[in-house]
Amino acid sequence: MDRKHVVWILRLLLLVLLGVAETTDPLADLENIAGKLVFYQTEGNATYVRDTRELASDVPTETMFELFDPQRNFSTAKFTYTWDLGNGEVIQGTEPVVRYHYPESGNYTLQLKVGVNVTKSAPPVTGVYSTDVQVLDAIRHIELKGPADYEVSQNTSLAFHVDGSPPMWVCWRFLPNCVPDMTGGCTLTMLYENTLRLNHTFTSAGVHCLDISVRNDVSKLQTSFSLYVKRSIDIAHMFFILTCAAILVATFSFITVIACRPRHHARSQIAASSNAIFLKNQDSGGQSTILFKFSNMERGEKKPLLLEYGTQYSS
Repeated sequence: MDRKHVVWILRLLLLVLLGVAETTDPLADLENIAGKLVFYQTEGNATYVRDTRELASDVPTETMFELFDPQRNFSTAKFTYTWDLGNGEVIQGTEPVVRYHYPESGNYTLQLKVGVNVTKSAPPVTGVYSTDVQVLDAIRHIELKGPADYEVSQNTSLAFHVDGSPPMWVCWRFLPNCVPDMTGGCTLTMLYENTLRLNHTFTSAGVHCLDISVRNDVSKLQTSFSLYVKRSIDIAHMFFILTCAAILVATFSFITVIACRPRHHARSQIAASSNAIFLKNQDSGGQSTILFKFSNMERGEKKPLLLEYGTQYSS
């Protein structure tokens, strides 16, 4: 085969390839359009990229279809977008972005139907993108269930209600006297329900602070609780104190009764003793004796209290 025939064959193959390229429309099949769905959520002044398809409930959400077209083959094409949120809501538009929010937590399937108008005469080419979305409740509140007063050296059980969708990671620590500990760590616990139960024994009295940090895949919340811890009461010690108090009360009561009782009885005894008459008797032996003679002399009568009887000895 000479050189002319080789050149002619190469030209023929080139024409065939060019003809195939001209008849092949890059918009004829939507699967040739590369792209992805990106989810954004805005809370306050912060915007989060939810690339794991996990969204927070009741939060403004924006989903965008990002087209991958480095060759700019679709620069002049017109697209239409139909968004099925999976909760009964359907949104249509010509922009590759949709704004919405899921009011309740749950699992949803979001579908995007893309239509491309290649030419005015040709029918539009359509295709569907689908992805599963998990909507979680953000952690917005942590509530302590139970009293805020506890005792030293007692095994204490604390219960907390966490308002958010599990699973959640909980990091907690106790701070005696609420003194910040910059070097200490915390205890990490995995929570698969909305009730957190902690067992702890306080070793000192006073005010203690409990720091809790809770997060799930869509939110994070940190808070602190002040707990008052008092010294435990010993039963034996308390019984001894009560016994001593009872003895003291009984003693003071007895003293009070003695000090405040009526005095007419004592006065009658004094009056009776005042009616005694001392009698001096001298017997035959020359010795004198004193005799007590009680009389019924009334008050006011003047009689000598001391009488001498017997023979008077003359000098």
